[in-house]
Amino acid sequence: MNRPLVGTLATAALGAATLLGTVGTAHAAPQDADRHPTQQKTKAVDFAGSVALSNCSGSVVRMPGSKADDPALVMSNGHCLEGDMPGAGEVVVDKPSSRSFTLLDKSAGKLGTIKATKVAYATMTDTDVSFYETGSTYAEIEKKYKIKPLELATEHPAKDAKISIVSGYWKKIYSCGIDGFAPTLKEGEWTWKDSVRYTPECQIIGGTSGSPVVDTATGKVTAINNTSNESGEECTLNNPCEVDENGKATVHKGIGYAQETYQIPKCFGDGNKLDLNAEGCVLPKPKAARR
Repeated sequence: MNRPLVGTLATAALGAATLLGTVGTAHAAPQDADRHPTQQKTKAVDFAGSVALSNCSGSVVRMPGSKADDPALVMSNGHCLEGDMPGAGEVVVDKPSSRSFTLLDKSAGKLGTIKATKVAYATMTDTDVSFYETGSTYAEIEKKYKIKPLELATEHPAKDAKISIVSGYWKKIYSCGIDGFAPTLKEGEWTWKDSVRYTPECQIIGGTSGSPVVDTATGKVTAINNTSNESGEECTLNNPCEVDENGKATVHKGIGYAQETYQIPKCFGDGNKLDLNAEGCVLPKPKAARR
């Protein structure tokens, strides 16, 4: 996972200014960082709608059916939650939160702060995602900051598609392509399904965790950045491995990954309300709610 380690924060902070305008990595920051880089801005992708967390990146997102007066949602990784990361099999739903997010404009300038009212959903099982419900509507954010949310795509990402990973934490955009997909990606105790594998250009780093992965052809969010294999180890923390149907593990040192988001809109209904029982919703449910 790409959360920067406390021991690397001072160095990271000193280098942050020089990182602007370059590319980064996937991880959460140690209560203030994340990583992976190769940046090439495209006309279709900028920082508008992205946010910086205390230790990760994120974005204000909308579902295709979201309305202007719905409470705005902020998307990041499950491993970017306040406190401990969710364990394997753990699902967090409707947990009160007052977390703050720094909203950025298209040039990564700080516009202001929006606040969460709760964690609507978070997990690190099958995927690595969190959704915060905020106390502001999309209309209120647009009126005050002239910023529109990013929209989640509803189609499976395509191999060879060009993508941009927008890190609000590092104020950096990484540009590369989708190299392929890992049916099973394992890191420590966590297992993720059908993960996006980047081409080598996107060398994400700690603090880029939670960054939206934007398809540069559509401008829509197709996945959420979450990890990379840092040192070539097999299936250990910060060293995910791909596992095939026979249980054989494959390691791609230096390669980053993201979790697909195209099925998530099916889990949110009117008013951006979470409905894990909705038709087509495949997000894991809390154990007590499983049927």
